[in-house]
Amino acid sequence: MKKFLLSVIVIACLSCKNENNNSAPKSGTWRATLTVQDNETLPFIFEYTPSGTVKIFNAEEVIEVDEVMLKGDSIYIRPPVFEGYIAGTFTEQSIQGQFIKPSLDRIVPFKAEYGNEDRFDIIDTPKVTISGTWETVFSPESDKDSYIAKGIFNQEKDKVTGTFRTTTGDYRYLEGVVDGNELRLSTFDGAHAFLFTAAVTDSTMSGTFYSGNHWKEPFVAKRNPNYELPDEHTLTFLKEGYDRLGFSFPNEDGHMVSLSDKEFKNKVVVVQIMGTWCPNCLDESKYYSEFYKQHKDQDVAFVALAFEYAKTQELAWQRINRLKEHLRIDYPILLAQYGTSDKQKANEKLPMLNHILSYPTSIFIDKKGQVRKVHTGFNGPATGEKYHEFKHEFEDFLEQLSSEESL
Repeated sequence: MKKFLLSVIVIACLSCKNENNNSAPKSGTWRATLTVQDNETLPFIFEYTPSGTVKIFNAEEVIEVDEVMLKGDSIYIRPPVFEGYIAGTFTEQSIQGQFIKPSLDRIVPFKAEYGNEDRFDIIDTPKVTISGTWETVFSPESDKDSYIAKGIFNQEKDKVTGTFRTTTGDYRYLEGVVDGNELRLSTFDGAHAFLFTAAVTDSTMSGTFYSGNHWKEPFVAKRNPNYELPDEHTLTFLKEGYDRLGFSFPNEDGHMVSLSDKEFKNKVVVVQIMGTWCPNCLDESKYYSEFYKQHKDQDVAFVALAFEYAKTQELAWQRINRLKEHLRIDYPILLAQYGTSDKQKANEKLPMLNHILSYPTSIFIDKKGQVRKVHTGFNGPATGEKYHEFKHEFEDFLEQLSSEESL
């Protein structure tokens, strides 16, 4: 019954942006919370503008949301690119509703109040400073789910920004506080809703990571200024006996596209394994799209292979086209899979790879068609220096490949 009522709200909102409606949420700063597990709340700050749009804030990131629709006392807020949306009812100073991800059948309780600019409530002055690098392990007691990460944080008084880098990408822009001996960080971008809580000392952390209200896991960390993750170029590679990548997937018109096609002949090709649901893929696609626009007249081509969890092919293409329109992507995006983003299924589509460990993964192919490098994950702008290192390395490597002779 709940899902039916939410669908009615969405349909009503889509039919009318704010026609015949004399009220609206008050313009200004709002504090939103999502209810996750263990009675914890995941907060984020947004601004409702006089023009009826929304700006979501995560550290240095500002997400502009222009799909905000009102009808009566119903409100619908849909962040760009991703399928997740907020639907509910409002007064001038409050909103009550749900954050919904239809393809995954996930619903998270949501509420917001006007006028509160504090992401987290502060009870005590900070007793520690966590600025620096942290060697981190998530699910440390689990052989199956354990993975490593690198925490990178900056603290000014009680305010903290930073992120966790993993071998498959980063957790994007985290923002929070140190309250006494407790660290609290959160982010919300329309795809991911993350909350981290931890007891901290000057040299250790022990806490819990919450993703929406469907997942939680413990993590531990220790201060280690020299800690580095494994080289992201060594994690995914061609199996023995292969030196080429091969695929044939449809474009939006249903035409099968392969690396043997004329548009890729005698060119350096970057093959991007991605999904429209993936924030790290969004960050990578932004950079690739800008780079391609500047170099499209050179011997460089890009092609993306989308692995979508949308339940139908039609929905998958709607989300691919929404991403292309939002980022103004000029290079082709092919539909490699829909109905699931399961990596094992993705491995079956590209059997020459040892595995697909991460969305995104980028495969670099020279003018002779040989795979020269595979890059797992993406270090996005939230990683700061690491992001700039990646861009410099990427551009130098493509320049090297472009200078080589073709067949």
